Amino acid sequence: MAYEFKLPDLGEGLTEGEIARWLVSEGQEIAEDDPLVEIQTDKTTVEIPSPAAGKVTRILVDEGNVVPVGTVLVVIGGEVDGSQPRVEEQQSKRGEKGRATPLVRKIAQELGVDVDSLTGTGSQGRITEEDVRAAAGPREGRREPLRGVRRLIAEHMSRAHREVPAVTWVEECDFSGFDLELLVATTLKACAESLKEFPELNARLEGGEIVYLDRYDLGVAVQTEQGLVVPVVRDCDARSVDELRTEVERLADGARAGSLQPEELRGSTFTVTSAGKLAGLLQTPIVNHPEVAILSIGRIAERPVVRDGKVVAARTGYVSVTFDHRVVDGARAAEFGLAVIRRLELASA
Repeated sequence: MAYEFKLPDLGEGLTEGEIARWLVSEGQEIAEDDPLVEIQTDKTTVEIPSPAAGKVTRILVDEGNVVPVGTVLVVIGGEVDGSQPRVEEQQSKRGEKGRATPLVRKIAQELGVDVDSLTGTGSQGRITEEDVRAAAGPREGRREPLRGVRRLIAEHMSRAHREVPAVTWVEECDFSGFDLELLVATTLKACAESLKEFPELNARLEGGEIVYLDRYDLGVAVQTEQGLVVPVVRDCDARSVDELRTEVERLADGARAGSLQPEELRGSTFTVTSAGKLAGLLQTPIVNHPEVAILSIGRIAERPVVRDGKVVAARTGYVSVTFDHRVVDGARAAEFGLAVIRRLELASA
């Protein structure tokens, strides 16, 4: 008897997933709980074991395709009868009638492209802007599909930029005497303590309500070969700087290795980012939706400052706070930033 394995609900309100990598091939005999497929969600890559034993009769979704929860991914056991169409075939049929957003239709009209004549390459066969522009004329350059972590980053950043009216506040901080090995951990601690004083920066906007959170689970942006990943450091207010440093190192190693669990990438209330030597003078980071603020530290270096009327060299860096102006007023964001700087400078003393 054939077993049809469907994309499961992986929690956290996820409605779709990308087939990152098949761990089996058609015709292969597998046992129950053998590794079956890797699914890329908007948080992480999850390896899913096979729920049944038998021969892999047919794989219905190719790697790189994004499909909704409940889509049949693979058939295990039974005979190949071809009755279950491949997802590409289903999407092609849906795309024949030119499913497209009003914006894409407007672009098509401007470029003189008949949307109804196109076959969509987007989710569920939708016509994308790229489909329209490709039909309008020749394409240049080497092209690669937007897949995996890079696709998720693109979608997440686009949503944040579209929905959040963001403003960035910047001020310098004196890091003289500061142990830069403890920079991220100390910043997490300083942010958690300051967020208690300014709860509107540790909040979310849900519908017509501002939700003030009473936990301090801070995200830390980590650059990996696949793209930017933001693991979550829990209970930053209750941990010591040394404990936070150990946890940050563990999460960063896991992010680069791609071994973090989904729960280690969910539920942050505020985010901290610093690119070290590559950070540049200052940044205007994008808010990590659905949070309402993010703090960034620029490159720390010896710079001229005025002290007691004299120009001297001091190790300084710029602290940036980007915030959702719907929830956070400029004055409050500035006060929060100054509170963080005050705590960082005390740690330098």
